[in-house]
Amino acid sequence: MNELGNARATLLQVGEEGEAQRIDNYLLRRLKGVPKSHVYRVLRSGEVRVNSGRVRPDYRLRIGDRVRVPPMRLASPASRPAPRPLELPLVHEDAALLVIDKPSGIAVHGGSGVSYGVIEALRAARPQAKFLELVHRLDRDTSGLLMVAKKRSALLELHRMLRAGEVEKIYLAAVQGRWRGGARELSAALHKYVTSSGERRVSVREDGLRAVTRIRPLAVGDRFSLLEARLLTGRTHQIRVHLAHAGHPVVGDDKYGDFELNRSLARTGVGRLLLHAHRLAFDHPATGKRMALEAPWPEALRRFAEQHLPAHAR
Repeated sequence: MNELGNARATLLQVGEEGEAQRIDNYLLRRLKGVPKSHVYRVLRSGEVRVNSGRVRPDYRLRIGDRVRVPPMRLASPASRPAPRPLELPLVHEDAALLVIDKPSGIAVHGGSGVSYGVIEALRAARPQAKFLELVHRLDRDTSGLLMVAKKRSALLELHRMLRAGEVEKIYLAAVQGRWRGGARELSAALHKYVTSSGERRVSVREDGLRAVTRIRPLAVGDRFSLLEARLLTGRTHQIRVHLAHAGHPVVGDDKYGDFELNRSLARTGVGRLLLHAHRLAFDHPATGKRMALEAPWPEALRRFAEQHLPAHAR
């Protein structure tokens, strides 16, 4: 560790990018390289002042607030590789929001052994942007539509809409087995836990959180099926766990899938999770205009469907 900058306190003026944000999250974003434990320690000790007064870690900032931050010890910049700008397919952009078609294999943010992800790469590519925040998340190996807010007001409104179920989120999934029963809902409650090795996992458990996925078959074959999955709730790994529990794991799923089948398919060129965030529909957070966005089928899913499924709508 080394001391970066001078040894005096820093005064931060809160603008639109910090409006309604919790002080702890605001500082974690602004103080890159400072351990989270250190940020919470100076908050609890009262060394961080807002408008000359002490605040709790859950205090929500207002435009114009003056935040005094004590001298902080930062990790050496060389200890972690700097984010590189990534060329990401842009589906939509306006003053409040951008939507990308995230490729499979790229994390949405750094952490858990990943130095950086989509959001860090976007910030590196747009150093002039005052505000860029993920609206929601996709698993690293899931491809498709990912929303990023360019204004805090848009982020807060989209979060409200997601909680209220006002955002239509539709995925495409290639799964193992012949789907039977037509369109139906999967509603097993889900429990999130961490394994002894630190891996995040989800299981079906009666005392878990409510989770509902609406399934509609698009093409059904003897060995595989293509499904449309609409999320009515937004739990971690929800589609993957619901489908595995129903006896139809997603092809290429290395956590909940058929590992022998995945190894066999990998030899034929199927080396990724065949789950794709295909469609988003919502009222624009600033204008109220209805938006309907789609990400085209990834090549891996298209090839798999052509080789293993009967004729289907594309």
